[in-house]
Amino acid sequence: MSTTDLRRLIDRGLPKHTLRHVVDYVTKNSREAQLLHNRLVPPATYKRRATTLNPEESEKVERIARVAALAEAAFGSQRHALEFLHTDHPELGGDRPLDVARTELGARQVEEVLWRMEYGLPA
Repeated sequence: MSTTDLRRLIDRGLPKHTLRHVVDYVTKNSREAQLLHNRLVPPATYKRRATTLNPEESEKVERIARVAALAEAAFGSQRHALEFLHTDHPELGGDRPLDVARTELGARQVEEVLWRMEYGLPA
């Protein structure tokens, strides 16, 4: 899938179930999954959605998935990627990458740290 295809899909709205899949992939337990799910799309809003998220919600889900995919590529395994995403990082002001990535600017910061790691630069 190209970036253009992904952008168009987000503009139309990702399938509602995508949120649950991404949240389950990047969290370690059901309590944490519920918290992240509720932060990305509030429960009442989620219930109102028939089959698709709106573009703003879709963008939030894509952002978390993108950061998780880059972390997995950088670390070579989901387990190590999750460890990174859930551990406070000094380059992110001592915050967890998963928390920082909830905004676009924060996601860019996390991606920068991951790219520096990937290329052997200080991170």
